Amino acid sequence: MKTYFVDSFTNQKFKGNPAAVCITDTSLDNETMQSIATEIGFSETAFIRKVVDNSYEIRFFTPKKEIPLCGHATLASSKIIFDLTTLQTINFRNIENVELKIQKAGEKIVMQFPVYETEEIAVPQKVLDALGIEQTLHTRFSPKNRIILIEIADSEKLAGLQPNFVELVQSYEGINGVLVTSQSNDPDFDFHYRYFWPWAGTNEDPVTGAVQTFLTKYWATRLGRNRLNAFQSSLRTGIMTTEYLQDKVLIYGEAVTVFEGEFKN
Repeated sequence: MKTYFVDSFTNQKFKGNPAAVCITDTSLDNETMQSIATEIGFSETAFIRKVVDNSYEIRFFTPKKEIPLCGHATLASSKIIFDLTTLQTINFRNIENVELKIQKAGEKIVMQFPVYETEEIAVPQKVLDALGIEQTLHTRFSPKNRIILIEIADSEKLAGLQPNFVELVQSYEGINGVLVTSQSNDPDFDFHYRYFWPWAGTNEDPVTGAVQTFLTKYWATRLGRNRLNAFQSSLRTGIMTTEYLQDKVLIYGEAVTVFEGEFKN
């Protein structure tokens, strides 16, 4: 099985978010895919299988579980398909039968993702203490993603957060992660964010695209414009442009392939 490692949401090797892309000829059982994802250890491993023409089935596994949607692994998969074929568009379908339309645009890849709503939530003090957050501006919850959103006032404080992950995972049950965001102090970007998800994946996701299903609408509403530049201030860092179009969000990103190999039977 051909396997690739791709750094997503960056144009530099060893930056952005690494994803594994496994190209399968037949459907693999869940246990095998989970074992492979756990063995690789990246925040996500994508398994893609061609159905017909430019249509592909795509599934995502963290080292712990299957998740329905992943931005950087979709970007990584698109990068590999575009490099291996003459296709200019790709239609992925995920485990929930959601269609993800992908388009090549020069050096960038444009992904069309759904938009999910958020609602108000009171975040327990234990969560804030574990994150090292003293004061919040707004707190929301994405029921579809099961992710808590916390806005704070300063992007430098956001970059400096050092969560206690043992306390964090014990502070709340039934969620996939906590996203902390702030308006950018850098004129090149509109907002910064970090995503912590020890409940479902790794402690911190280096660069996260799937959260734009609700984060882009959140900031488009807050800032009054639909096209936004985002910076994920993790250790590896990552950048992307997003565009809010009411019923969908476009995510623009680049990716770099760093490894090619194969799993043995």
